[in-house]
Amino acid sequence: MASGRDDFIIAVRSAFLKKSNKQQFSLLALIIFSILLIFLSNLNFIGIKYVKIGVNEATYRLSAIISYPEKKLNESFIFLSEYFNVYKENQNLKEKVDKLNAEKLSYTFLENENKKLKEIVGENTNSSDLIISKVLIDKDGKFLKSIILNKGSKDGIKKGMVVLETNYLVGQVIEVNYTTSRAILISDLNSNIPVVIEPGSFQSILSGTGKNYGKIKYSKNKLLLNEATIVYTSGSGGNFRAGLPIGKINNEIEDLAVEFFSDLSQLSYVKIQSIEGQTE
Repeated sequence: MASGRDDFIIAVRSAFLKKSNKQQFSLLALIIFSILLIFLSNLNFIGIKYVKIGVNEATYRLSAIISYPEKKLNESFIFLSEYFNVYKENQNLKEKVDKLNAEKLSYTFLENENKKLKEIVGENTNSSDLIISKVLIDKDGKFLKSIILNKGSKDGIKKGMVVLETNYLVGQVIEVNYTTSRAILISDLNSNIPVVIEPGSFQSILSGTGKNYGKIKYSKNKLLLNEATIVYTSGSGGNFRAGLPIGKINNEIEDLAVEFFSDLSQLSYVKIQSIEGQTE
């Protein structure tokens, strides 16, 4: 009988010691150890209290160590969530600021455009006597100077109408389409305008140079022409009405050069009038 019992114990132990059964053996050992510990605790066995305290300490420490990565992972997840929320909110605020800045710039542009239009029209100018036009293209060649306007025959534009910036002559309409027109500038090389020079009422011709100034031709009184001399249209030939200011003499640029009152390279809005000053 004893031999059979020993054979049984040997067989059980061999089964638990197999490589595939190591985990089961460890679990069984843990169960036996727990039962023994509970049994000894009930008997108030000396030293078991310290063993129990040691086991609790080890268990708590081990639990803290095991839970540490999970705790840090949760904290990292919360931090990243808050970061992306703040980032998203910051992006939304940035888009709103950009939109407000764009609207502000748009309002500023419209305000400046309105100011320019008021300056061009003039407070004392009858709006029925003129047509306001925007400069679409500045066709700036080496010597040929012209501008394309956004008004045409449908707006009452006709060939020969004068083009003004504020009250200064800058050109004349030479081509008319349905919605657009083209005007030659007084700086164009082909431009020749009958002018009167004041003071003195000297009659002459102002020719374009292809540059940002004109030049007086056929003047017999060169010594009397200085920076105080103003050049106006004379009205001779019927292409321009008399009295339109053009510029002033500036001999520092060139002998008998006329510095235009308007900067022809910076035209944005102009007003168009018939030769008689009416748009008909």
